[in-house]
Amino acid sequence: MRAAAPLVEASGLAKTFAGRGGVLGFGAGPSVRAVDGVDIAIDKGETLGLVGESGCGKSTTGRLLLRLIEPSAGVIRFRGEELSGLSKAELRRFRRHMQIIFQDPYGSLNPRMTVGDMIAEALVIHGEGDRGDRVRVVADMLDLVRLPRAAAQRYPHEFSGGQRQRVGIARALTLRPEFVVCDEAVSALDVSVQAQIINLLQDLQRELGLTYLFISHNLAVVRHISNRVSVMYLGRIVETAPTDELFRKPEHPYTRALLSAVPVDRPGTASRRTRLKGDLPGAASRIVGCRFATRCPHVQDRCRQSDPAPTQLPGGHEVACHRVADGTLPATESIV
Repeated sequence: MRAAAPLVEASGLAKTFAGRGGVLGFGAGPSVRAVDGVDIAIDKGETLGLVGESGCGKSTTGRLLLRLIEPSAGVIRFRGEELSGLSKAELRRFRRHMQIIFQDPYGSLNPRMTVGDMIAEALVIHGEGDRGDRVRVVADMLDLVRLPRAAAQRYPHEFSGGQRQRVGIARALTLRPEFVVCDEAVSALDVSVQAQIINLLQDLQRELGLTYLFISHNLAVVRHISNRVSVMYLGRIVETAPTDELFRKPEHPYTRALLSAVPVDRPGTASRRTRLKGDLPGAASRIVGCRFATRCPHVQDRCRQSDPAPTQLPGGHEVACHRVADGTLPATESIV
């Protein structure tokens, strides 16, 4: 059952990036609406998975929730307090409660700083403790992410990819935040290392009471770690449901196509892949109607004319589709 008040929520969240044109990219060009009216709510202690094709706006949404990117429109709340209008100085007190783990475990670390200095940097910025206190915190954080304390004196290039990601996790958790955005946090790692990092994130969630927004294109990983899953398409969330429900009975045609593309893990089992036809609208196109209409195998005229509002289904299932709303979408076999 959903909590009465989400820890993090946003409504009408949007971000438009100014385009570039002319010779060598100088001058104005058509703007790109990367996130377009996203409503999202994440309960304390849960993991919400956010999936979709590359370029659909997943990472931008995560950064908007943290206000690492300024939204063009919409309201963001953390523990019921609105963040949208806060100045940088006012926002600083919230930074300790909201952090991010980046995709690239090497590019996100400063190659000129030791691991100890990077982990302690947040303490310095927020004026916490003296040098001795910071050394103790660094040692505790390295213990927490299962790295030797001697790692504090080493530099990022001396570690493997999985070890560097552990450093990134330690750095994100130094101030003991409540909410963490995991932005493709395991996609750059080998499969065996991915499993270790996922298990670590789950252990830390239990130990520290963390809340995650887990952004990924890997559906198997999302299914393993998430309590609920939201599916994003061209800047808009088209379906949200508890994880088991979404994988058992996807409703939106895009979600069905996305899940049908997962490789079959049982030899001899026939694939039920849905092959989408049609073209994606251009990044700067003004979309009228359902944004999936150009590729949907069940499209009708009304889909091209009006944007579907989210429909509430039993069990916390929410879908933005005209044909789901009126019950005319053909059924599909369960996707396990």
